[in-house]
Amino acid sequence: MVKEQNSKSCSSIKEEDHEELNKETLEKQLQALPRENGWDGASLYLYKGFWCPSFAIRGVISSQTHFKAHEADIVLATIPKSATTWLKALIFSIVNRNRYKPEDNPLLKASPHDLVRFLEIDHYLNGAPDQNLDQLPQPRIFATHLPYASLPPSIKESKCRIVYACRNPLDNFVSFWHFVQMLEREDMQNILPIDEAYEKYCHGYYGYGPFWDHILGFWNMSLKEPEKVLFMKYEDLKGDVITQLKMLANFLGFSFTVEEEEGGTIEEIANLCSFENLKNLEANQKSSRRNNFGAPMNSFFRKGEVGDYVNHLTPSMVENMKKLIEEKLAGSDLIFEASSIIPKK
Repeated sequence: MVKEQNSKSCSSIKEEDHEELNKETLEKQLQALPRENGWDGASLYLYKGFWCPSFAIRGVISSQTHFKAHEADIVLATIPKSATTWLKALIFSIVNRNRYKPEDNPLLKASPHDLVRFLEIDHYLNGAPDQNLDQLPQPRIFATHLPYASLPPSIKESKCRIVYACRNPLDNFVSFWHFVQMLEREDMQNILPIDEAYEKYCHGYYGYGPFWDHILGFWNMSLKEPEKVLFMKYEDLKGDVITQLKMLANFLGFSFTVEEEEGGTIEEIANLCSFENLKNLEANQKSSRRNNFGAPMNSFFRKGEVGDYVNHLTPSMVENMKKLIEEKLAGSDLIFEASSIIPKK
């Protein structure tokens, strides 16, 4: 008995020592990475070709080491402020439509961010692996802001499905800048004015940037492996959500039946997950409750409009961004339609 207790004690000590060694190694690794100040004054780390925010970097590294994807997993990947909240709600509702009656859908009482959690920000927060991932309902649904090249190896090597959503960089920038205004974290300082943040955006200096590498990584994989990566645009969702929902359901392996289509199931999901409906639900109106990176629940619902950048950017900023988009996406056949409205001066 004494020998058994001593053995357990030694094992426990070794595990603790191993954890401390991992933390020490991680901190040394972080100190060696190039840094840049973000729009909020907090540090960004240049990690594997993208700028990772300080609140996420430990979770990013840990998830790459520890996360083991299942074949049936679904991963939603986005650059921040590119229909992330909307698609979390849509994917959850599509996959679970036979599990919950419409009036019992958890989205009516919980934020989409509570139902579909981020790998690097939630499940591996501060580098500590989530021990309960195998207890999640099947199929497991995860979200991430990581670029394709930096996804955990098991995601890329498995047959799990990846849904990628992006947005016209003009609107993405404006939405992102407004979102940062509402964050509260200890590592934050003064928020940059929009013109200075714009300059950093154009150089790729913001969380998970630069946008061109992020977008092209998933775009190229969607062409190479269309059965694994579905590439979606925010503007297409806004333009024809029903068609996009059918495509999304087919890709996920949860196609709508003829009876469901005729019975209005698709419209039901579209209405439940609409910007207006989600915004007005109590769970998404709470400004006092914040997530792990300091965002209040109501910060995920501002306008949701296509072309809102015209109200915030000068004509020269818009033209400069258009040229940047053309330059960075040249040769990819990927096009973002800019609004024809003349921007305000």
